[in-house]
Amino acid sequence: MGYGDEATIRKILTETGDTWAVVGLSNNRDRAAYRVAQVLQQFGKRIVPVHPKAETVHGEQGYASLADIPFDVDVVDVFVNSALAGAVADEAVAKGAKAVWFQLGVVDEDAYARTRAAELDMVMDRCPAIEIPRLG
Repeated sequence: MGYGDEATIRKILTETGDTWAVVGLSNNRDRAAYRVAQVLQQFGKRIVPVHPKAETVHGEQGYASLADIPFDVDVVDVFVNSALAGAVADEAVAKGAKAVWFQLGVVDEDAYARTRAAELDMVMDRCPAIEIPRLG
């Protein structure tokens, strides 16, 4: 099942804003988050690494948590396993993000319902690095 219609995907990628907190992003080049963040940067997004190590990745300062980021973020892109993703979605709501994006394989229907109830746009089980080049 898809959780995120084409209109929502397009809105998040083109209208919601260009500051993307990427939760689970570290300097591990073997992780999908590393490559997806690179693609987002190529398409003009500012990526903000969020990882317990708070590493600088792709030239951007990292933070240990969403709450530690001292500026607004537009989209929270979630690369943690489904068991942890709901808490991240709740943190995104608390942070004042406009949208939450759960990566491929990350599914939490309760978190989806809560996030939508808080009036954030949300996409689940999709990859922005796959979707953004399709927009043309």
